[in-house]
Parts: sequence; C-alpha cells; structure tokens
Amino acid sequence: MSTATSTGQPYALELKELRKSFGKTEIIRGVNLAVPTGERCAVIGPNGAGKSTLFNLISGRFAPSSGEVLLNGQRIDGKKPFEINRAGLSRSFQITNIFPKLSVFENLRCGVLWSLGYRYTFLKFLADLTDANDRADELLQMIRLDKKRDVLAMNLTYAEQRSLEIGITIAGGANVILLDEPTAGMSKTETARFINLIREVTQGKTLLTVEHDMGVVFGLADKIAVVVYGEVIAYDTPEKVRSNAKVQEAYLGSHVADAQAGAH
Repeated sequence: MSTATSTGQPYALELKELRKSFGKTEIIRGVNLAVPTGERCAVIGPNGAGKSTLFNLISGRFAPSSGEVLLNGQRIDGKKPFEINRAGLSRSFQITNIFPKLSVFENLRCGVLWSLGYRYTFLKFLADLTDANDRADELLQMIRLDKKRDVLAMNLTYAEQRSLEIGITIAGGANVILLDEPTAGMSKTETARFINLIREVTQGKTLLTVEHDMGVVFGLADKIAVVVYGEVIAYDTPEKVRSNAKVQEAYLGSHVADAQAGAH
C-alpha cells in the first residue's frame, strides 16, 4: 500500500523496507525513502555503501529479497527493466550506453519510438514518421547537439556522448529519471555545463542521481539521501545534511569543507 504526500498524491518514487542479500551477505538493509514528484534527490555514500545495488533494485536489474518499490503509487518490484521503463522510469549508467554506429539523431529517434506508439513493425519507413523525427529534433536542440545531428555517436567527445545518453534517457517521456554518476570523468568546465543541462532536461521531472562530486551534489540536489552500509542514515536538504554530525562522521568529512569553500 502506498503512502501519499501532504497534497494527497502518491510519491513519485517510494522504497519501503527494501532489502537485498547476496547469499548470506545483506547489502541493502531495510531502506525507506519517499521522493515527491519534481524533487531532485542525490544519493551519496562511501564506496561499497550499496548505492549501485539500490539503483539496480529500483530499475529492475535486481529483484529485492524483501520490501517494496513503488512508482507513482504502483508496485514495480519484481518487474522486468523494460516493464519499469514503460511504466515511467528511465535510467542512465556509469558506463556510457549508446548505439555507437548510429548517428546522434538516429539514437534519439530510437529512444522516442515506443513512447509514440510505434511497436515492432517492418511496414513503416522511419523517415516517414514525422512525429518521431520532430521529437528527435527537439531533443537534439535540448541537449545542444543539433550541430552534431548526423555524426556517428562513436565520434562524439566523451562529454557529448554523456549528453546524448541523457537525451536517450528522457526520450521515452519517463517522469522519474535515475542518473548513475552522470559527471564521472568530466573536467570542471564540462561538469558545470552538464549540471545546467541536467537541470534543464529534468525540469518538472523527478530525479534520483548517484554522484561522488560534492560540488555537483550540493549544486543540483533539493534533497540528499546518505547511504551507509546499506541503510539511509539521513535524508534532508543539502544545508541540513552539511551540518549533520552523523553524516560528517560517516562520510563527508573534508568534502563538506571543500564544497562550502567552493560555494563562496
């Protein structure tokens, strides 16, 4: 049974007593988390805390040992990844996941087809699908790759490939977006641009992101969930997480000072 926000609407994403064990080792230990629609939540924690496992449980790559995952009030735990995607949740991965031998435009068009009602058919020419082509062109503008429209994805820079993956992630119209370390491997300049891009393309959507760069976390997130040893030890605004002694002891330490210094 789902719970609701103060407005009576179900949470965009809700985890209830979520647990995951591999053999005798319990990785996720009773996680509870409720993310309202339109909120941007960053998931942080030390290496081995269970962040990637948590993402895999939410997106259907792993089935939970117990507990529930609810998307807009409907249980999705145990469903296959493609079923979860069609229900309105999309994710990116740490390793760039695109079609390298298709053009930028073709990558985006592939992403929009199912959401526009096109199923498996060999009776239509893609060039004739005006709505899919128009939507792909809109996404090209949104992710600022319109000048690279016909370039093969494999020939883009790393940052451009990450931008393309963001475009593919949102192409299907999902209202809950999971981004797994989206700025990993980027320079400071690229990271700053990418944060702005993420803000723009997730406007009005619910965002859950795993991120190690504290500058990105404090600059992007409305709320921060701190995961330590498979448990959420804090879930609050960046300001309150900064000053949480329990969080500082468990994880942040000097990262907080660095982020605060960068903010001045």
